[in-house]
Amino acid sequence: MSVQALGDLTRPADLTQHDQGTGPFRTRHPVYVDLLPPCNHACPAGENIQGWLTHIQARRFHQAWQVLVADNPMPAIHGRVCYHPCESNCNRTHIDEAVSIHAVERFLGDMALRERWAVEWQAVPSGKRVLVIGAGPSGLSAAYHLTRLGHQVEIYEAGPLAGGMMHFGIPAYRLPRDVIAQEVQRILNMGIRLTCQRKVEDVLAEKTAGQFDAVFVAIGAHISKKVDIPARDAGHILDAVSFLKGVETGKAPTLGRRVAIYGGGNTAMDAARTAKRLGAEEALIIYRRDREHMTAHHFEADEAIEEGVKINWLRTIKTIEGNTMVVEVMRIDENGYPQPTGELETLEADSLILALGQETDVSLLQRVEGIQFKSDGTVLVDERMMTGHEGIFAGGDMVPSERTVTVAVGHGKKAAKHIDAWLRGTTYQKPPAHDLVSYERLHVWFRTEAKQRIQPHLESYYRTAGFAEVVGGLNLSEALYEARRCLSCGNCFECDGCYGACPEDAIVKLGSGLRYRYDYDRCTGCAVCYEQCPCHAIEMVAEATN
Repeated sequence: MSVQALGDLTRPADLTQHDQGTGPFRTRHPVYVDLLPPCNHACPAGENIQGWLTHIQARRFHQAWQVLVADNPMPAIHGRVCYHPCESNCNRTHIDEAVSIHAVERFLGDMALRERWAVEWQAVPSGKRVLVIGAGPSGLSAAYHLTRLGHQVEIYEAGPLAGGMMHFGIPAYRLPRDVIAQEVQRILNMGIRLTCQRKVEDVLAEKTAGQFDAVFVAIGAHISKKVDIPARDAGHILDAVSFLKGVETGKAPTLGRRVAIYGGGNTAMDAARTAKRLGAEEALIIYRRDREHMTAHHFEADEAIEEGVKINWLRTIKTIEGNTMVVEVMRIDENGYPQPTGELETLEADSLILALGQETDVSLLQRVEGIQFKSDGTVLVDERMMTGHEGIFAGGDMVPSERTVTVAVGHGKKAAKHIDAWLRGTTYQKPPAHDLVSYERLHVWFRTEAKQRIQPHLESYYRTAGFAEVVGGLNLSEALYEARRCLSCGNCFECDGCYGACPEDAIVKLGSGLRYRYDYDRCTGCAVCYEQCPCHAIEMVAEATN
């Protein structure tokens, strides 16, 4: 029986198919390298995704979680609400489907909650004190990373509990409240002091009173944008943020039978789905663009439609009188912008929820010398996340950026590193990244058909009966399967391909987890190992010339 028949995946070396022969002298030699996988590169929180996936493949779950939380302290949350740009960039999409990274992250995060794992960290106390204003994802992330760096951190939160918009802006059917509570408590258990119901009005006064050495402001965007719609005897009009917060605090308004939602972002989808759960027979989203140009993520719209939400594309509200709305039909021009057509329609609704975006209340910073703002009210920061006032940093939704939980967590981590350096009188320099490895650089010769495992969903019929979580998690075998779909782009995973293919026995195995080394006295530079390596963890380097 042949080796191939026994299941050896090592491709036989073909020494006739090389651009350069070996000849009497070696002109180049192989070296092992580590390149940057696209998933790691795309993660706003800067996770070493490939690193913790590798540990999961070997069932080293606790070690995988420690690698993950070195960058992101809330994996159970992120596994549910992150829009996973890592998967959009996954090289596996060129073969079948992306690795379901967010689902594996949720599996690992939930395991940590069940097992009550604690973060392993050691730091020499710096003697410095940092005030974090806002206990949303960015503030919690900054506090967590600053603590790991040895600083004493206090958080002042204006609301009744930590979590920010994770708690008051993301409905419970997407993010269960016990998950938020447990991951927040794990962060606080590191010695971080949280004071709720404490709204900061004067940053500099608080800094002085508390003898803080630096301040990180991350108060989020909790104010709904206003819209000028001519209205006479308007019916029940709400803003989406207040509506979702009211539902969360047990003060849900009476909506009536028919509810209209004005806007096309993720908050509009959440408001519409929440209205259905509160008993609205009809939830209608009115949006001035088409589906291709909507700001909501497509899967958010898909799930809303599955639950019976209707979407009126290419419509904008012109006037409101009582429960009657006059809307104008729009068209999309060649640049993707909506243009009026003059065609009008009439719609009826008992309530109207405005979901047109959020703004930040930055009044606590407007009197601080040196701090500047953009025209949209966001705070300008430099590459260190520092405002124009020395020692005051800012991040999350209140600075110009994409407004997601993961971006906010990434801001907190970045700011913590720069605050740490500033407190120590140094400058933080981000280590240079490895070269990005695209799919074209891989030598994938085992094109298996191993499609993504789909997370279970509640049946649409049962979803709107309450606020139970809609999307389920992966089980152990599914999580292992997904992790093992990773191609390990740019990093050796010890497949033995180079070892088995080398015709000169020039590759030495160093043991499990230690990879290999070259015996250059034997190596002829034939590049068979390079061509064999599926993940491009080998480069061919020209020989030095005298």
